[in-house]
Amino acid sequence: MAEEFKRLGRTLIHNGKIIDYYQDSIELPNGNETVWDFIEHKGAAAMIAVREDGKLLMVRQWRNALERYTLEIPAGGLNSIDEPTKEAAIRELKEETGYIAEKVQFLVRIHTTVAFCNEGIDIYLATGLKRHESQHLDEDEFVDVGVYSLEELIQMIYDGKIEDAKTICAIMTYKSLLTDGKI
Repeated sequence: MAEEFKRLGRTLIHNGKIIDYYQDSIELPNGNETVWDFIEHKGAAAMIAVREDGKLLMVRQWRNALERYTLEIPAGGLNSIDEPTKEAAIRELKEETGYIAEKVQFLVRIHTTVAFCNEGIDIYLATGLKRHESQHLDEDEFVDVGVYSLEELIQMIYDGKIEDAKTICAIMTYKSLLTDGKI
C-alpha cells in the first residue's frame, strides 16, 4: 500500500479577519476519499523578553476562544505573509509592553495545531530591554504587563495557570538554553 495522501481539491468555506477556513478533499493511501478541515493562517511572531534582573515581561489579555484572561509572552500576527518574523516580534514587544530590546535572537519555530492549521510562530529572545514609551495597542486590544521570575512562570505552567502553547514553548526553551549555558 502506498503511503501517500493526495489533495483532490480545496474549497474556501469562510474568509476571516485572521484565518481562512477551507475543506480539503483528500484521497487516502487506501484509495478512499475523505474531507478534512484546513485553517490557513499567515503566521505570527512572539518575544520572550528578559530584563537585566532576569525577570520576564508577560502580558495578560482576554482570549475570546477560552472566554477568560491568559498570561502570555508578547506576540502577534504578521501584517503580511512576507513580513519578516523578527520585525513582527520587535513590533509586538514595543506595542504590547512599551519596551525595545538591544539584542534580539531567534529561539524556536513552532506550529500550533498541525492537525488542521498551518499557523507557524517564530519565537525570539529579547535582552537589553529599555522602556521606550507607553503601549501602542490595537483598538481591540486591552493588555496588562506584568513581570515574573522564571521560576514563578515554570510553576504556573506546572500548576495549569499558563496553558498557551507558544508561551510554554518559549519559557521551557529559554530555561533549557539558560541551564545549558547557551544564552
